[in-house]
Formats: sequence, C-alpha cells, structure tokens
Amino acid sequence: MERTILHLDMDAFFASVEQRDAPELRGRPVIIGGSAEGRGVVSTCSYEARTFGVRSAMPTAQAKRLCPDGIFLFPNMKKYSLVSRQMFAILERYTPLIEKLSVDEAFLDVTGSRKLFGDGVMIAERLKREISAELGLTASVGVAPNKFLAKLGSDLDKPNGLVVLTPDDLVARIHHLPVNRLWGVGAKSAEQLLRLGLKTIGDVAQMDLKRMRMHLGDFADHLYLLANGIDDRPVETQREAKSIGHETTFAEDVRDLSFLETTLLGQAEKVARRLRQAGLEGRTITLKLRYAPFRTITRSHTLEIPTCLELILYEPVKTLLAKCALTPSDAIRLIGVSIGGLVPAGETHTKQLSLFDDAPISTPDPRQQELSKTVDKLKDKFGENILTRARLIKRNDS
Repeated sequence: MERTILHLDMDAFFASVEQRDAPELRGRPVIIGGSAEGRGVVSTCSYEARTFGVRSAMPTAQAKRLCPDGIFLFPNMKKYSLVSRQMFAILERYTPLIEKLSVDEAFLDVTGSRKLFGDGVMIAERLKREISAELGLTASVGVAPNKFLAKLGSDLDKPNGLVVLTPDDLVARIHHLPVNRLWGVGAKSAEQLLRLGLKTIGDVAQMDLKRMRMHLGDFADHLYLLANGIDDRPVETQREAKSIGHETTFAEDVRDLSFLETTLLGQAEKVARRLRQAGLEGRTITLKLRYAPFRTITRSHTLEIPTCLELILYEPVKTLLAKCALTPSDAIRLIGVSIGGLVPAGETHTKQLSLFDDAPISTPDPRQQELSKTVDKLKDKFGENILTRARLIKRNDS
C-alpha cells in the first residue's frame, strides 16, 4: 500500500498569531525577534515584511534597514506554545502518527486514516478548515507518498497552500528547483555541489553516482535518492532530544567576564533542571559564544560520567569560557550552554567528583542530589523564583 504523508507548516506562525490577536497589525509588516534598536535576530516575520527582503535569522538591525516601518515585537513564547498545543490537538483527530518538527510544523502519516476521512487531499483540506475556523490561522500542506516530497510541497504555494506531489511530478515541477531545496543541503554543501556542476535537483537526479561518491561519500546516495523522489523514512512519533541547552542574546554587547560567568551559572541551573525533569543526564558540555558582529564559536568538554547537577555542569563550562581568553575589546552578543550525550538518569555511575569533598567518590554526592530534588519540588509548587542563588539576584536573565 502506498503511503500518504502530509507535511503541515503554519504560515508565518508567530507573526500570524500576533496579527490575529491585534487587528491593527493585520496587513502590516510584523517582525518577531526583539527591537530594531537592540540586539537579536528575526525569529519570523509576516508576509508583508518578507516583501521587503526580511527573513528569519536576519539581524534585527538589518531588518530595520530593509523595512524601516516594520513593527518589531519580542516573542511571546507562552502564547505561541498554547496555540501550538491547540494546533496539534487538531492534527491528532486524524492520526496518532505525527512527527513534530517544531511548534508549528509536523509530518503526519494518514495512510491508515483514509478509509475514515478520505484521501490525503481531503484530510489536508479538513485540517486547513479546522485550523482556520478554530485558531483563526492558515497553514500550508504538502501531500505526497513520502516525507521529502510532502515537505517540498508544503513550501511551493505559501501561504495557505495545498500542493500534491508524486514521483510523476519530478520532471515538470521539481527538477528545475535549486539543489538547496534537497533535504540536508545547507549553504556549504550547496557550494560544493555547485562546484561539481550540480545546480538543480534535476542535475543531481542525473548525476554520475559512482563519480559523485568520490567527492561526497554516502551523502551522494542520499541526494540521488531524494532527487529521484525516493524517501523511505517513516514518520517518527517520538524524537529523542540530542541535547538540552539554554542561550541568551544580550540587548547590548557584554565585555564583563564576571557577568558572563554569572549568566552561565543561571543557564546551567536551567539546563540541569530540564535534565532532571526529563529524567536524563548528559556528558558532553558545550559553550557557545557569539562575538559582535556575529562570529560564533563553540567549545566542548566531555565528562567521565553523565550528570544532571548544575554545579558539575557549570564548572567545566566556566573553564571553557576562561580558555577563550577574552580581552576587554571582545564584545559578546550571545552566550549559551548545552549538554549532549544524553542517557537515562542513573544508568551508569562509576566515578563522580564531589563538590563537597576533594576526593572522588563512587556515586554522585547524595547531599547535592537531595538538595537539587528539594529545590525542584519547591519550584514545582511555588514557581521558578521561590529560590535563587545570591549571585543571580541582581540579574534579570530569562
């Protein structure tokens, strides 16, 4: 039985929610991602702003130059998360096979739903109608026998589009598209493909696969299959997190090392708490720094055993920051910490450095573990601000 896969993508989600809730914003260029005068990057923007060349991930200062009359708003993630849950509740009416890609984007396998709700197009139309009626928003949907074609289809007729693609459409509708529309092709790999003479998806579909393997390795096979409309990947209903992190973009460039260390401490607390809430521990700690203007570096350290304790996480990332040897002239725009190598909590513990004693002990220090559990319970009951480290009291970092 041929699969029926949908890819649903909300149209300019954050900006559309704001326009829905504030009628005076409708028809105007709305840009989500901070103030034009401050630091930050564009998270998303309305289609009115896109006509000026504003795009996601663009510095807000650049967006202001392109769109002087743009309305800049800080993201309201609490509101967007609520609308996202409402949207996914609608999707769940039609299939349990949903792969969440982000707060506003998902794959749906509706193969087993066709007898009950009709073919893929009928299901897509119903989803779009219900999202419009119940949420006051629009979505674009691609319908196809696989994930790649479905995702490609959802982007071909935005906003409020519905596009059906099959392998029979490859030559007429897909092969003329640039190579960066292939799944997994970013800016660097697109440049490499262009150097090899591969400009379009059609070029990749007709390439000499043996020759390309010499340049691209197994990636050549991946691209060749997609370019020919072949994608057997299933819709994955549960996607395991590869890392947990937190980062902060400053309103003004920061040159104070002590302030950066304090910011890292607050971030380490948030990351450790999320680890414990998820029942996970991690080993590979990564520091992310973005200098002005927009040069980004990462530095990593791997622990001997996993942890979910904030101070054990904080000390290595603080050391990584020290090794960056920042000077007074180094202006930092963003700082963040993340932890990867995630495993279920308590899965392996052979050695752990105690923060209360100098000698290593065979298991994580029970006093610190109990302290963290107690703090978690208090925050769960009374809110995140019920207890705060003295060093963080004067900070207002979210």
